Amino acid sequence: MGCNISSSTKTKRSENVLRAALIIQNWYRGYRARLKTRQRYALTIFQSIEYADEQGQLQLSNFFTFMLENYSHIHERDPEFVNRLFGYALQDKGRQECVGLVDVPDSYTGPRLQFPLTFTDLRLLIEAFKRQQILHARYVLEVLFETKKNLKQMPNFTHVKSSPAKDITICGDLHGKLDDLFLIFYKNGLPSESNSYIFNGDFVDRGKNSIEILMILFVSFLVYPNSLHLNRGNHEDFLMNMRYGFTKEILHKYKLHGKKILQLLEELFAWLPIGTIVDNEVLVIHGGISESTDLNLLYSIKRNKMKSVLMPPTPVDDNYVTDGKKNKIGMARGTKVTTSFSEQLAKHEWEQVITVFSASNYYEEGSNRGAYVKLDFGLVPRFFQYQVTKATCLRPLYQRVHTIETSAIRILKERMISRKSDLINAFQLQDCNKSGKLSVSQWASSMENVLGLNLPWRFLSSHLGTIDKDGNIDYMSCFDDMHIQKPVQEVQSALIETLYRYRPDLQIIFNVIDSDHSGLISMEEFQSMWNLFNSHYNICIDNSQVDELARRMDLNKDGSIDFNEFLKAFYVVHKLDHLNKSDTKNM
Repeated sequence: MGCNISSSTKTKRSENVLRAALIIQNWYRGYRARLKTRQRYALTIFQSIEYADEQGQLQLSNFFTFMLENYSHIHERDPEFVNRLFGYALQDKGRQECVGLVDVPDSYTGPRLQFPLTFTDLRLLIEAFKRQQILHARYVLEVLFETKKNLKQMPNFTHVKSSPAKDITICGDLHGKLDDLFLIFYKNGLPSESNSYIFNGDFVDRGKNSIEILMILFVSFLVYPNSLHLNRGNHEDFLMNMRYGFTKEILHKYKLHGKKILQLLEELFAWLPIGTIVDNEVLVIHGGISESTDLNLLYSIKRNKMKSVLMPPTPVDDNYVTDGKKNKIGMARGTKVTTSFSEQLAKHEWEQVITVFSASNYYEEGSNRGAYVKLDFGLVPRFFQYQVTKATCLRPLYQRVHTIETSAIRILKERMISRKSDLINAFQLQDCNKSGKLSVSQWASSMENVLGLNLPWRFLSSHLGTIDKDGNIDYMSCFDDMHIQKPVQEVQSALIETLYRYRPDLQIIFNVIDSDHSGLISMEEFQSMWNLFNSHYNICIDNSQVDELARRMDLNKDGSIDFNEFLKAFYVVHKLDHLNKSDTKNM
């Protein structure tokens, strides 16, 4: 009897332990799934805002065309501005003019490159960048000059042959993430005659080490021109660089010669090949393929005229047309390779389309992995993923999700505050009882109608506002923890929001117009630019308010405005930041 009781007790205990383990397991799986959902929604915020910004960049490019058509004196007053935007050929500068009288002082302790470059220089450069040294402007200019000279000899598409002796590694966007490039080379080896690479554009912007990535890639290209291949991405574009950080990086690291470096980069980017074709079977190109894509047209265009990838040269050159009889695009003159590949492109006979993105932690630490693809002799792709691991990546999942989520909500709220007046108007139209509250459904509808970001607003509602016990949201609470700093208190909030919303666009426009790099704009230029901008973007703002604000920002009353400082005056103040600073002081 005793044995039976003991056995029965043990069985019950085992069942209880198993039941408890299953409960814990189910709870943890649900908890982890909820965290993953929060992470996915946070990444959706980042992506939606990024796509919206890209549409804004396209609209900005259209504005420059509109500006040229409507600003009658611009060509006579500033022909260099027109040449820069629309790709009219400028006279090539020689080495002396590019490198000029830039001397390397004896006190310089960084890497010293010897031309012609060798593998030793590549290793020296990589080791220096690992120690966070900055390459002297003299060497930067020389590398850029030599790279541009070599790129000018290349066709629009690079043809690469695979071989049994070596694989071909394809890397996607790096966006200034130098640690990712180091990790790729660590895992896959440095470029060499037996280790081929294709880097598919978007080397720069967003990250902090874009120029270092360019120097490593360009030196590798100069040392191994048949083993390292470069394609142009949409961020190899001076207009994109002004918005997404590369221009600022260059001017910060190279204060004395930064403008000369940027000018040479602008010319070099236009000479980067459009794409790479492997064994006439694999097309590596930055961007999508549409039904109207004509590879023969891409083979024949003068790519160096496209200073900005969003602004093709106008008017279209006659040399772009290969069938002169009917003024239509015909089959390009050339080899069977061109024809057969173009036919395949037209028929969309693709077995596989692969997107490769090589920048890990793109939006925030821990947000994503990077990847590269290796093609063997049979062109079978093998995929490799990685993530640069720092202290934040070693945190528990809930901490990493919290970091990503907090950052995403922060940039979303900044987008909301820039449309505060429009959002309040939309909320009040729905608020028939003037209660200051809406159902989550009404609130979500208003948010989407104004912001157009296609986000899961219902899920995000609790992160963005206060919800009462009845499930209604206090819509004014969405703006409680931030405001736009007003440089002039008397100016209407709608104007402040508009200037904040279009601040990146206005800054790019000013920097393009400011051809003498004085940093100043006259009141007349400001008013002319604003009138055109206002007309193109359909902004409903009283011009007298803008004029009054500009006059107040002319601090020394000399009739000129430091426009960059003018725009810096508009920034979002987060109450949480203020509280954190106060807490730090109290500690």
